[in-house]
Amino acid sequence: MSFLSHFMPEFWTRTSGETGGPRMLFNYRRMWKQTVIVTASVCLLPLWIMAAINYYQYHHALKAELIDPVERLVSSSSRSASFFLSERVSALRYILQANTYENLATPNQLGPILMNLKRAFGGFIDLGIIDSYGIQRVYAGPYQLEGKNYREQEWFKEVILRGVYISDVFLGYRDYPHFVIALTHEGPSGSLYVLRATIDTDVFNEMTRSLNNGDTTDAFIVTADGRLQTPSRFYGDTLGRFWHPVPPPDERNRTVFEELEDPGGKHIFLAYSHIPGSPFITVLVKRTPGILEGWFSLRRKLIGFFAVSTVGILIVILGVCTHLVSRIYMADRRRETVLHKVEYTNKLASLGRLAAGVAHEINNPLAIINEKAGLLKDVMELAPDFPNREKATGIADSILSSVERCSRITRRLLGFARHMDVSYETLYLDNLVREVLSFMGKESEYRNIHVNLTVAEDLPPVQSDRGQLQQVFLNILNNAFAAVTDGGRIDIELLPLAGDEVAIRISDNGCGIPPEHQKLIFEPFFTTKGRGGTGLGLSITYGIVQKLGGNIELESQEGVGTTFTITLPRIGTPEKTTQSRQEA
Repeated sequence: MSFLSHFMPEFWTRTSGETGGPRMLFNYRRMWKQTVIVTASVCLLPLWIMAAINYYQYHHALKAELIDPVERLVSSSSRSASFFLSERVSALRYILQANTYENLATPNQLGPILMNLKRAFGGFIDLGIIDSYGIQRVYAGPYQLEGKNYREQEWFKEVILRGVYISDVFLGYRDYPHFVIALTHEGPSGSLYVLRATIDTDVFNEMTRSLNNGDTTDAFIVTADGRLQTPSRFYGDTLGRFWHPVPPPDERNRTVFEELEDPGGKHIFLAYSHIPGSPFITVLVKRTPGILEGWFSLRRKLIGFFAVSTVGILIVILGVCTHLVSRIYMADRRRETVLHKVEYTNKLASLGRLAAGVAHEINNPLAIINEKAGLLKDVMELAPDFPNREKATGIADSILSSVERCSRITRRLLGFARHMDVSYETLYLDNLVREVLSFMGKESEYRNIHVNLTVAEDLPPVQSDRGQLQQVFLNILNNAFAAVTDGGRIDIELLPLAGDEVAIRISDNGCGIPPEHQKLIFEPFFTTKGRGGTGLGLSITYGIVQKLGGNIELESQEGVGTTFTITLPRIGTPEKTTQSRQEA
């Protein structure tokens, strides 16, 4: 059985034939659906909205808590690098201001200046003086670079145009990662010359290495075209290529943040900060399993709590809505049953009035026929020479006998139709059944239907109502005659039961009753005869048997036959008791 089957109300599982039509079922099912949807929306929609708002706010706050320290770290690193570069540019500019070209061009003068720079600032590898033609006139450092021509190199063209130039990291003649700071100055003759300094990248490496404070953090420096200026823990060595495009510099030099997946499928958090006055960009990468591990754990708990709450609310809503709509459904069914009973009572009253009127109309001509036949008989007796006296007297007696028979039939009809209180008397059921069978003798002879009555030898009398039992037997036998075909068989068995009860079983070998109709067979106005039936016979029979303190049961198999078993108490509550045993 599925989970929702526990919440399926009775009106959902019943067929249209059981409840009066598909339209009625549709109304209750639609009411149930609408009630569930509206209640669930009212209860769950605010929960979902609040959960979404809290989720967004908490995620935003958590990211802000993560972004602020990262931003401070990256900004601090960028300012440190910028200070490092500006400090060395200022030192070189001071050298140019404090010395003439002749002093700087002296071979023994540039070496002590380089030594002082290394001791004061660190990171300097060499110094060189380059004239306006790109020829290095003086060089102080570990290499032999005097006379080297830089005229066609891009950095030389840039420094001539801008006055100050900081290159990106390259290998060059030294075959070692370094970068260049170059400044121009005007000589005494008005010509420009360049002071060029080579800077070791170990300072940058140490600076970025200090930012790697965890297994999930990677800090490095890149250029705008994505070339690594320092080694990266995750993405390669110096002068390698960073896989993601670097955003352009911000006008306010603000830190830029991104969330994405790297080529290895890792969810990462990127922070960029441009170093002012240089081609360098500081990049900080943090992998989110380390950065957002607490958030993911909390998110799983929030989602689990939300799912459990939603399921719990839905279970309560389904249960309450099912209970309420089922109560409405059952109340409407009870109201419908009461209305059917009222309609049934009105129809019975109409039938009683009709029967009384028909019996009254028939009794009037019967009385006239009876009087005329009696008068005719008297006339024949007074006339001694009446021809064919014996034959005429026999005809008159036959007329009077037929009139008496018709009178008995109309009285029985009135007895069946008239609503009377239960009047108990002592009855022998075999005689009562034979009396009812006398109504149907002609039909059984005409259709060759075999009616067998079996009476137990120790069958006791019962105290019950004669007229009402006649109606019960007549209704059931009428249905049996209608169910069997010509040449069929009807068996009636009367036998005592334990507990001071008697049983009357009426069986036929007719068409039987389908299983889906057996539970409705005693409902008022339910009939399997189409327009030929009123649907009142068995309903009336059931009501009479219950009123007499008995019970009626049905056993039927389609195509085999039907058996009605009526159980009656031997002793009722007699209001009028008479001893009667008539011959059938």
